[in-house]
Formats: sequence, structure tokens, C-alpha cells
Amino acid sequence: MSIDAVVWDIDDTIFDYTAADRAGMRNHLAAEGLLDGASVEQALARWREVTDAQWARFSAGETDWQGQRRERVRVFLEETLSDTEADAWFDRYITHYESAWSLFPDVLPVLDSLVASHRHAVLSNSSLLVQDRKLRVLGVHDRFEAILCAAELGVSKPAAAAFHAACEALELPPHRVAYVGDHPEIDGRGAAEAGLLSVWIDRDGTHTAAGGPPTGPHRIASLAELPAILGVDTRFGAPSTFR
Repeated sequence: MSIDAVVWDIDDTIFDYTAADRAGMRNHLAAEGLLDGASVEQALARWREVTDAQWARFSAGETDWQGQRRERVRVFLEETLSDTEADAWFDRYITHYESAWSLFPDVLPVLDSLVASHRHAVLSNSSLLVQDRKLRVLGVHDRFEAILCAAELGVSKPAAAAFHAACEALELPPHRVAYVGDHPEIDGRGAAEAGLLSVWIDRDGTHTAAGGPPTGPHRIASLAELPAILGVDTRFGAPSTFR
């Protein structure tokens, strides 16, 4: 059965979230005077640890979108802050973070190569308020006919209902849709178990080294490999670097 559409994750799939987050937080901590006597790498690792923990709580429905942001600040600073104080601190970080936004270099070439053959949509575990604006700033918003986010859907990946909501938005059955994401479980295994053609982009091999690939997804190192998996005859496609 042919694949008619590709649904995309955003952060660390088409948008280099990790690099932007690190650069933004480094500049923010410097501006806040919080790096005196502290290791930059330790501070950045701590921020990522806190972020991952609060995202897990949000995905599990234990807190709302704004709540996870506020708790990231409070836990990271180890301070009891009011909502207003936490919001203000996070907003100052966002200014630095957004100045570092960029697409991965393989994104526009693959979107161009698939523009005539496949429809495109987005499914993110974030909020539409954040991701809609991000896609506009990055200049790719019009590439996608549907943009779905967990905060508005009320369900997060890896739940099958999240992936099926994207398929329903495209009016296609899951087996006619591919999903591309960077997380081996949330994206890779989740999409495969929901019945989509699952493509897991493992750019640096970090997850692989930590425990091996999940079963189900096709594993690629670059989006340049995607057209070949979809059966698109294009010079952009490249043989997989993973076996």
C-alpha cells in the first residue's frame, strides 16, 4: 500500500531545538548573572534534566502547559516563585532561545523533493500557540496542511489516539501515512504501534548508544534518506547509513 502523506514531529526533527535551547539558556544565564562560579555545561545539563522531567509530567496529564513552564523555572532555580515571577523569568529565557532558532539543513531539500508526491502535516507534543508561530518564523508553516499539538488535542504521543488524530485530519487511514520523529519511543515505537509507517531520525546515534533501536520504525541518520523509504524516485534520496 502506498504512502500518501507524511506527518512530522517538529522539535529535534525539523527544528534544531537542542542547539537553540542550549544557546538560548547559555545567553540567558549569563544575562541573569547565574554563571558566576558555575560550570556552563553543568547548568545546561541541569536545565535539560529539569525540562525533560516537567515535559514527562505534562505528557502524563499531571500539569498543564503553563504549569510545566513555571515548574521548570522553580525546580531549576530551587526557589519558591510566584506564577508572575516564574513567567517573567521564562519569558526572558524565551527571548534568547528564539534568537537561536533554525531548521536542520536537510529539511528544505526533503520537503521540496516530496512536495509533488506527498501531503504533509505536523503532530507535536507541544502547544499550537508555540508551534504555529515557530513554523511561521522558520518559514515553513505553509508547507503543512494540518498542525496538531498535544495541548489542544488533549492527548500526547506515544498514545495511538494522537497519531490517529493526525490521520483523521488528513482523512487517511494510518497505513497510508508515514510519521517522522526523533524520539525512539515517543515517536518511533508510538507511530509504529499506531499503525503508521514509522521513520525514526537518529541524527547523532545518542539513543542507539543508550539502548539500541526500538522495533518497528525505519531508522535513518538524515532526512535525505526519507524519499527512498517512501518509494520516491529522486536524486535527493540516499541509501541508509544504518543496518
